[in-house]
Amino acid sequence: MHRTKSITICAIALILGAMALPAGGQYTPAKHAPQATTAAARDWWKNAVIYEIYPRSFQDSNGDGIGDLNGITQRMDYLKELGVDAIWLTPVYPSPQADFGYDISDYKNIDPQYGTLADFDRLVAEAGKRHIRIVMDMVMNHTSDQHKWFIESRSSRTNPYRDWYMWRDGKGETATSKGAPPNNWQSEFGHSAWQWDEKTRQYYYHKFYLQQADLNWNNPKVHQAFKDIIGFWLQRGVGGLRFDAITTLFEDPSDTDENVLLDKSGNPILDAFGEPTVDGLKTEFLPGVHAVMQEMRATMDTFNAASFPGTRVVIGETYVANIAALAEEYGSAQRPEFHLPMDTQLGMLDTLNVAQFRARLLDAETGLNGNTPLFVFDNHDRPRLDMRYGDGVHNSDIQRVISTVLFASRGAALFYYGDEIGMKTTPPTRKEDVKDPVGVTGWPKEKGRDGERTPMQWNASANAGFTPAGVKPWLPVPPTSATVNVQAEEADPNSLLAWYKALIHLKKTNPAFADGTDIMLDPENTKVLSWMRQRDGAPQVVVAVNFTADPQTVNLSAREAGLKAAHLKTLLKSPGGADPASTEAIELAPFGVYIGEVQ
Repeated sequence: MHRTKSITICAIALILGAMALPAGGQYTPAKHAPQATTAAARDWWKNAVIYEIYPRSFQDSNGDGIGDLNGITQRMDYLKELGVDAIWLTPVYPSPQADFGYDISDYKNIDPQYGTLADFDRLVAEAGKRHIRIVMDMVMNHTSDQHKWFIESRSSRTNPYRDWYMWRDGKGETATSKGAPPNNWQSEFGHSAWQWDEKTRQYYYHKFYLQQADLNWNNPKVHQAFKDIIGFWLQRGVGGLRFDAITTLFEDPSDTDENVLLDKSGNPILDAFGEPTVDGLKTEFLPGVHAVMQEMRATMDTFNAASFPGTRVVIGETYVANIAALAEEYGSAQRPEFHLPMDTQLGMLDTLNVAQFRARLLDAETGLNGNTPLFVFDNHDRPRLDMRYGDGVHNSDIQRVISTVLFASRGAALFYYGDEIGMKTTPPTRKEDVKDPVGVTGWPKEKGRDGERTPMQWNASANAGFTPAGVKPWLPVPPTSATVNVQAEEADPNSLLAWYKALIHLKKTNPAFADGTDIMLDPENTKVLSWMRQRDGAPQVVVAVNFTADPQTVNLSAREAGLKAAHLKTLLKSPGGADPASTEAIELAPFGVYIGEVQ
């Protein structure tokens, strides 16, 4: 989603090629479950490569400095060559853009700055020709304060939409005073989560920005409204939905204060605005979320996509505390929830620590009840990989390390546009240049998220091929685009882009990579992370990744390493790396990677 304290990534569901509805059409669920599909169509998501696109920043097709749907369509051949199975679009619905699309004012249309419903239909069709699914963002926690539901809700206390949102009296309110907010609940972006409305003289609740009013999920009409919205997009041919901020749907009905977090001395821990930080236990992870996702999953599972059979995968933005909590997000066989709740346990460590990486991979292999993990290291809310993992010297090599863990582990993989060429975090240097409201309100301590949302770097031209020369892009194109761009890297067989393509190809074509299990090797090594992919009837594949700036040599045939001595056939290695004769001596350059097939 769009969170800074406990960022969330929400959920995805996938389907292709269904006939489009007219704008405003109503969804009628299928009377029966979908017809049986082939195993490939049913299980495609288990080894999927999903690519997140921030539409404003990917490709501008009409010269207004803002990326759009037709721009994405223009780049579809690039995405096919890269090897992606699905594209997740951050919100493209009509929006006042207080939070760049996560404040939705109409769930059944396209914002004019991104195009039209016809443009969207063309995008879905062109993606489908290349066997790429389009994934929409579904924001169910809140709407824009400009949505017709909220406009009605705030019009009077007796309006039929009043109880679609969270309205409360203030503490100590009188005829002449609004009183204090109902409790100490905080917005994810700082300050109270309660906003006073003078017209009806009550506070409304907003977990995020004050322009993002929280819906009341105790109201059955809200449930039905979103089932109708989901059906609208499924019938339009989307590959699915990413459910945003899903853990925040419900609040404690007692409306009591949350606990204030204390430091070791017993003093309140202050946030960036100098206010006490609270634990969030009354506004997140409440049990009702599971029932809602079971309901939405059932809605999607009953949609009969006769024109393109296959699973509409449901992915959840699930920042949870531990692997046991993540396992619960899948639901049960009788009451399924997410196909792929996002595993942020691994990707958001923000430090290259072999023991921690090994433990998280082992958790995903053994702690999810056999379900498929979805790994993610990067998104539109976090600084890019260079800032979080890089050392300023070996950044490209470190990104090979990260991408190897992402694509060579069992499960689905999600990555962010520009990662494949090594785009760098480029935050604004002046407050007047900040676009992200997080930076506007938090400057200079908090610079916001503009730095990870800069335009895609296609070539070395003035605007990097994102928008025509002479047009001012919505965010500045980083100076690194002179050398870090698609065109330059496509011409270099040792580039990061070439690495991504080769690694993704290996993930899709090697049998052990496609659906083999993960087995950790050399478990006491603190400098090199090694594991084996194993599938019955297919050659084993070993992966060794150096997490240090020093050369390393590993022996995966030692008794404690867990593998018998064997010859190796190199499948992929870092540029300039050696081809080992066997598993007994694998030499790795600084932050080097080796992948080999056991002979």
